[in-house]
Amino acid sequence: MSYAIIGFGEIGQALAHAFARNNINVIVASRRKPEELAPQARAIGPTVVARSLRDALEADTILLAVPFAGYREVAAARSSWKGKTVIDVTNAFGVPVEELDGLPYSAFVAKSFIGARVVKGFNHLPAATLAADPIVDGSHRVVFLSSDDKDPIEGVAELAKQLGFAPVKLGKFGEGGWLVHARGRTWGQLIFEDLFKKEQ
Repeated sequence: MSYAIIGFGEIGQALAHAFARNNINVIVASRRKPEELAPQARAIGPTVVARSLRDALEADTILLAVPFAGYREVAAARSSWKGKTVIDVTNAFGVPVEELDGLPYSAFVAKSFIGARVVKGFNHLPAATLAADPIVDGSHRVVFLSSDDKDPIEGVAELAKQLGFAPVKLGKFGEGGWLVHARGRTWGQLIFEDLFKKEQ
């Protein structure tokens, strides 16, 4: 399984830290040239490698960590997303509900990633918290996952565990998934909740 993070701002770098901490290879890419990202990628860890957007899009699982409007450019970079899993890490706070056709943001975004399996995840924590070691006193920091597709959510849950987090599945976007989606200028109830789960 290959991974890529598209978007290398605070959230993208926080995710890269999680991969590096667990010695998992990940490509990072953004609008900037790979050589511009390379110094920061190397500083995070040897398993974090800067590549072009085109290279990043070849990964099996792509973590989308771009600002709201940026998803369109990423989606348009492939004619088909069949076989890909896209983890939507973005938030659409302040975006009018009407602009999203009244849908949860990830359900709206999924329409542009034709053929992809889209999972909402890793979006409810601030960057500094997301970058920190998720294992504290034997407990694992919770990440919430939702998807309209059953199978990919299992794979993303496994990735979350590999990164040291405790995945909690909320069901479909329009069900429990609303808890981690913003509606207009209102955050979902689970946004910013820093919760932990004991290992069983």
